[in-house]
Amino acid sequence: MTSFDSSPTLTAWRMLLALAVVFVLLATTGWTTIRHQRGPGESREAAFASWLHGRIGHRDLPDPAAPARTIAAFFASIGPAQGAFLADAHPFVVGNLNGAPVTLRYRANRLSLARALEAERDRVRDPRLSADGRHEALRRAHRFTSLMRPDRQILAFDPTGGGRTAEVLGDLERAQRVSVIVPGVDTNLLTFQKTNRKFSAPAGMAQSLYAAEREAAPTRRTAVIAWADYTAPVGVGIDAAMGRLASVGAVRLVDMTAALPGASRVSVFCHSYGSVLCGVAAARLPSRVTDVVVAGSPGMRVEKAAELATRARVWAMRDADDWIQDVPHLAVGGVGHGADPVEPEFGARLLSAAGANGHTGYFEPGTGSLRNLAAIGVGSYQSLTCASVDSACRSGISGGEGL
Repeated sequence: MTSFDSSPTLTAWRMLLALAVVFVLLATTGWTTIRHQRGPGESREAAFASWLHGRIGHRDLPDPAAPARTIAAFFASIGPAQGAFLADAHPFVVGNLNGAPVTLRYRANRLSLARALEAERDRVRDPRLSADGRHEALRRAHRFTSLMRPDRQILAFDPTGGGRTAEVLGDLERAQRVSVIVPGVDTNLLTFQKTNRKFSAPAGMAQSLYAAEREAAPTRRTAVIAWADYTAPVGVGIDAAMGRLASVGAVRLVDMTAALPGASRVSVFCHSYGSVLCGVAAARLPSRVTDVVVAGSPGMRVEKAAELATRARVWAMRDADDWIQDVPHLAVGGVGHGADPVEPEFGARLLSAAGANGHTGYFEPGTGSLRNLAAIGVGSYQSLTCASVDSACRSGISGGEGL
């Protein structure tokens, strides 16, 4: 007869208790933010309503939810001049429309940023605004001003709520290799870039990776996307312990990668909770995605890499001082994200994270972790440094993979 102490019910409760204790400890030591995201505004609904009632000549405009190939065919049929007219008339929709030419999306998002900036300036001047509200409005205005710099290419922008955005470094249309960075918790418009700890934020991660890729392969045409175009959990709380936001974000990641121009090979670099999203998305990613790399992962919502059902190679790294190793890698009743991707039994190719120095240091210049990420980004697999427990992580990769 099985004793009560070994019953499945008690085991599940113990696992849940362990998760709860860890999340409480992390929250009380500074990992949970105190600022909540604002609710969505009405601009998105108004913008889509205007688009759906619009026309170009005698033609109706396509459904924004149509496949990217349908959107691309539509813009190809109307030509650059009419495409620019639509970007100017409907900047919010065109700026976030998978399948629209990326140059039109950059143009449209610059207009959307200008409108959002003016709205924040109006808020700052509003005498009814609280001191905290004015401070946030000033921060948002500063962020929008920075994103509007002439040298920046904004692929997606939505200021509602905490806000979402994506930025491109390099020539996305001509790139041979494209790297997509998927960040984790507390990612929003205000945290998209940082002055202090620059390389822990999506924009800084992308700048660091792009520079490292150009150094690793100067003649290879590369582009990097800082993809913060999903609603991330706020702090290490219940949303971070569950997969709901990852599931919604996974749809957006799949749609974006499927809509990329050209025939480039794509590598996806997923940090922290971003690796949960990538795990959910893996089976639906297009075949051009050749590599999925997770760093500081709490799990990918599977027990084995094979269960991701992806043709892409799956890589994992974790720094020895990364606090994520203290989060129980399990899944009970929808809470938790499954097995630890850096355990050999998981089946990922294990990479060295030398020099990363904690949970947010994987993209720091000069680190072994960044060199490994850049090598995958440009396809230089034979220059990778594997983790000591997986000296065969480069096996089965032909020399032609770097083209």
